[in-house]
Amino acid sequence: MFYSKLIKYDMLMSYLMCYAFDMKTRPEFEEIKTYEEFSKYYWYREELVAICRRLGICASGYKAELNERIEEYFKEGINPGREKLSLRKTQTQIKKSLQNPAQKSVSQKVTAAFTQKNLYSELALNTGLIECNFRFSQRFRDFFSAQTGIKNFKFNADMVASARKVRERGDTAFTLGDLLDIYYGRKSYAQYDKISLQWNKFVKDFCADPATVQFSNKLKVAARLWKEVRNSTREKVYKHELLEEYKEKL
Repeated sequence: MFYSKLIKYDMLMSYLMCYAFDMKTRPEFEEIKTYEEFSKYYWYREELVAICRRLGICASGYKAELNERIEEYFKEGINPGREKLSLRKTQTQIKKSLQNPAQKSVSQKVTAAFTQKNLYSELALNTGLIECNFRFSQRFRDFFSAQTGIKNFKFNADMVASARKVRERGDTAFTLGDLLDIYYGRKSYAQYDKISLQWNKFVKDFCADPATVQFSNKLKVAARLWKEVRNSTREKVYKHELLEEYKEKL
């Protein structure tokens, strides 16, 4: 028990230390113009949450989901975290416009953007992702919760990657059932790059390097190296050459 708590404490301290370092090479989020530029740098989940809140989009979920929303913000200018609010507002507009003939043109505009099928039809396993305008929102969490029996359902990383690939390809044949198969590992479509695991793997590989035995506080040194790698556009992995390259900063 004590050993487990000590490990968690060390990891927390290394995280805080790495987070506190001044990020001299990584630009501020407001200075970044494209998702391609944004994805070159490493972002902690807490940073992604703060960014989502500033953008006014949903700030809950895994790192994969947060990255997905930020990518959509850059590429599509949409607000996926407020889908339910927008849906309720649209339904209200339709009802009011149908009750008031003078607002017929408003109704036509609204129904053009949100068809009757998208608004009111129930989701099914054979529903296409593109057909239902799939998003990582509560509506779809509820659907998969019902399918899996998991009360607080969360999308896994491969589901995020697959949904993204479906939109990129315009794959109208890919269904919610296919996405469920990916959740259970019965099917493979696209795999997430596991960015949230990069820091942990970096530390593991660093400690496995025999040359690091010289350091009394390996986590502190690993955090310093990780800071350099994280804030650069280079591959986010540990290599022995980093010890020589940054020896003046260790």
